[in-house]
Amino acid sequence: MCTTVILRRPGHRWPLILAANRDEMVGRPWKGPAKHWPERPETTAGLDESAGGSWLGVNDYGLVAGVLNRPGTLGPAPNKRTRGELVLEALDHAEASVAKDALLEINPDSYRPFNLVVADARDAFWLSLTENSASVVAHPIPDGVSMLTAHDLNDINSKRIAHYLPLFKKAHPPEPEQDNWAEWQDLMANANSPSENPHDAMNIDSEKMDGFGTRSTSLIALAGPDRGPDEPSLRWIFSNPGPGNIGWRTIC
Repeated sequence: MCTTVILRRPGHRWPLILAANRDEMVGRPWKGPAKHWPERPETTAGLDESAGGSWLGVNDYGLVAGVLNRPGTLGPAPNKRTRGELVLEALDHAEASVAKDALLEINPDSYRPFNLVVADARDAFWLSLTENSASVVAHPIPDGVSMLTAHDLNDINSKRIAHYLPLFKKAHPPEPEQDNWAEWQDLMANANSPSENPHDAMNIDSEKMDGFGTRSTSLIALAGPDRGPDEPSLRWIFSNPGPGNIGWRTIC
């Protein structure tokens, strides 16, 4: 069960901050974020080497997209396309609203259930396909801090959301221009579970979950339109897998 945390601050110098933990089987091969697709030179994303898609990426236009499974749908299924394609399809667009409209037109029978975040500096959406839904549904992500796992946005029936969402709301938000991400880094690395189930931790220790755990962490910031000509439009820092999030490096 992956986790995405979104901070929306319209009018701020950095109106969107996104943090994401990818939870996956340890043996599933992958590569860190880079420009892996020659046919998509504007896309920077992690590569799922098993299926060819991605779990999280950005493009040169300032769009970010990330996909999460719904409950009980880990892994591929016969006669279904990989959900990692949805991230790449979203990143073919320059604006979140346009990407959202395009993804609403996909055939829901082609994919296993998913949650998908699509956002830019102006708009942010959560798209969902549930087990029994006849189509993809789009929801705007509100201002402030929100959290998404395999469940609905800000659904406190998820023990992870119920425990960690208030902590993110209290935490000092990242300051990308100062390269200060500390409090969110610490929360994303937290391996303490609010229940007896280690699966409810923010950062899942794979040694406690039979080879399933948090494989990487990303922190992404999108700049607003008032940035200076020499200032970056986005920042992305990325960590190696495991509790503690060691080895942070800058993607862009």
